[in-house]
Order: sequence, then structure tokens, then C-alpha cells
Amino acid sequence: MNKKIKEVIEILEKYFNYSEKTTLKKPDAFKILISCLLSLRARDENTEKVSRELFKYIKKPEDLVKINIKKLEKIIYSSGHYHKKARVLKLVSKELIKRFQGRVPDTRKDLLSIKHIGPKTANIVLNFAYGQCVIPVDTHCHRVPNRLGWIKTKTAEKSEIELNKIIDDKYKCEFNGIFVLFGREICTPLSPKCSICPVLELCLRINVVRSR
Repeated sequence: MNKKIKEVIEILEKYFNYSEKTTLKKPDAFKILISCLLSLRARDENTEKVSRELFKYIKKPEDLVKINIKKLEKIIYSSGHYHKKARVLKLVSKELIKRFQGRVPDTRKDLLSIKHIGPKTANIVLNFAYGQCVIPVDTHCHRVPNRLGWIKTKTAEKSEIELNKIIDDKYKCEFNGIFVLFGREICTPLSPKCSICPVLELCLRINVVRSR
């Protein structure tokens, strides 16, 4: 593993202890899965708010299957694309009941076999629910390593492949948690806060036009 990459991760570990900031204190694979499905094209803070509201009514796949579709759409309305998301949540829940006895699978192969679950969602479940050292690549984990100059990729899928080549296994478990917080708070999409960035001297600032 590149010495510079190792140094950046270890610096960010000190600033962003994601385990203290996660919404779900006890890993619940089903809730983690549902939150991830709700996050499509939605802001992080909005997803957290909608998820909290939804979990007042549903605790397991059976609850989601039974809940009235109109009521479900009303609950998740502010997450955007609520018609589609409501259908997806119900279809995924039905698959979990039919094929996995209502349990969220703990293997990538099984998760990806469920329609509407993609690589990012599968890895988030494996990482945060089951403690497997994989790298879920969302918009932050795609953008930040490209900005740092570690990789040169156009899609999150390609970023996952390249990051797995350069990140040691011992850092993979916490990579997403750290980089999501870093990407939200400092290395933002537009006008990143370079003036207070703890790894500024180790960053190539690729495609950074304007910063704060």
C-alpha cells in the first residue's frame, strides 16, 4: 500500500470517528438495507430523517409487505422518487421473505441476486451490518479518492475496483465511514474547505476549481 495513502487514512481516522456518529447504534441489517435503498438520489440528512420516521412503523420485511402503499409513499415522500422507492421496498421485502426466510443475506452473491440491490448497497450491508471488510463506494468514496489523485475513474463501480487494489484490508472496514464524513464536512463536492483540511498537503486537488 502506498505510504501517502496510508498516511492520509491514518490522519483522517483521528478526525472522523464514524462509529460515534452512526444513526443505528446496533447493526440491524434490514434497517441498514432499507436506509440505503431510500438514499437513492437523496441528500444524506434527508435519508436519515425519512428512515427514522419509517422505522416507527416497520421493523422487519413482513411489516413493509403489510403496510398500505399509500401510507408508505406518504412516509417516504420527502426522500424523492417516492412512488418507485415504495415499490422497490415492497419488492425487496417480499424477496427476503420468499427466498431468505425474512433475513437479509450476509453474502455479496445472495444480496446481488435480489433485484434492485446493487454493488454499493450490497457492500454497505456487508460492511455496516455484518462487519465484513469491503469498500462500499458512494458519491463521497468515488469523488474524494479521485480528488486526492489516488485513482482516475468515471464511475463508482470502477472506483470500487481500483480502491480494492490500493487499500490494505485492515483499512477497508472503516474506509466508507471515514470518507463519507470527510466528504460531507470538509471535502464537499463544490467549494471544498481546503483551508481547514487536515490532509491538504497530501492532496493533488484534482479538478478543484474553487475552494474555501
